[in-house]
Amino acid sequence: MRQILFAGAIGLFLTLVGTPLLIKLLARKGYGQFIRDDGPRTHGSKKGTPTMGGIAFILATIIAYIAAKLITGEEMRFSGVLVLFLMAGMGLVGFLDDYIKIVKQRSLGLRAKAKMAGQLIVGIAFAVLSLQFADKQGNTPASTRLSFVADFGWSIGPVLFVVWALFMILAMSNGVNLTDGLDGLATGASVMVFGAYTFIGLWQFQESCVNADTLTNPNACFQVRDPLDLAVVASALMGACFGFLWWNTSPAKIFMGDTGSLALGGALAGLAICSRTEFLMAILGGLFVMITMSVVIQVGSFKMTGKRVFRMAPLQHHFELKGWSEVLVVVRFWIIQGMCVIVGLGLFYAGWAAEK
Repeated sequence: MRQILFAGAIGLFLTLVGTPLLIKLLARKGYGQFIRDDGPRTHGSKKGTPTMGGIAFILATIIAYIAAKLITGEEMRFSGVLVLFLMAGMGLVGFLDDYIKIVKQRSLGLRAKAKMAGQLIVGIAFAVLSLQFADKQGNTPASTRLSFVADFGWSIGPVLFVVWALFMILAMSNGVNLTDGLDGLATGASVMVFGAYTFIGLWQFQESCVNADTLTNPNACFQVRDPLDLAVVASALMGACFGFLWWNTSPAKIFMGDTGSLALGGALAGLAICSRTEFLMAILGGLFVMITMSVVIQVGSFKMTGKRVFRMAPLQHHFELKGWSEVLVVVRFWIIQGMCVIVGLGLFYAGWAAEK
């Protein structure tokens, strides 16, 4: 428990204090955001706002995790380290994308094939490594079985697992990336999901099959490797994003950029895979799914019928063009995300209680 508290508090402190320093550094170098010409007109004022702010919470999360371990004297676990690797790796791909946008003075960074290649390399490395490093009970950080609140069904095998893991990583990283279009929207939504995973990790630790001898119902235990470590990572991310939100909320002093959005998406997918809650992520991260689907629907409708369903995709811009203020859209979407987290945690508890 102390690890979780220290990680969250340190992550919060580092981004609260460190983000303004990053803002000054980026502004001095002229690393500002480019704005799409076809977007809402109110976004024109955002041009030049420092971007690549994801650097702040990526570093803060890693430092908070390590510091919490040093303070409490606890060992680093493979599951937590792998999620941090996935977050940092996806963040590096996003950083290269952001950097090219700035250097080349254009709204598009890495070419689509290069960006996809980077994501695939990081994702495959995570997926392969997550099936290694079995503990004394034979549990690896990830499982080749599909999961909702726990593993179910039969093993899909290592090859299909890698494909499935890649799908989750790409879906979540691009989902957060699409959501990151309004000040604070993706950051605030991510805080809620990381808070949920802090609770899930702690609950899985308390009801772990490792402690089956002391549980009232061993049949309801969780076969998850290092659940407490996953809770520490989630807490560090929650605190770091919370501190970053202070500077990222409207009017934003800094944007996370692809550096941050790809990193957050990767971290969410990693937590879902390692905590055996893969399908539950679609509910916990419901806002990201909803916004991603709005793009899929918009593109699909236009290609098949030549007509658009929304005034503009992603979905948040549709409501802006309908006359909603940016702050109104963000707050109402946060409410939707909060409801998704509540439903997701309710299903998680119900699944555990049903086993009891």
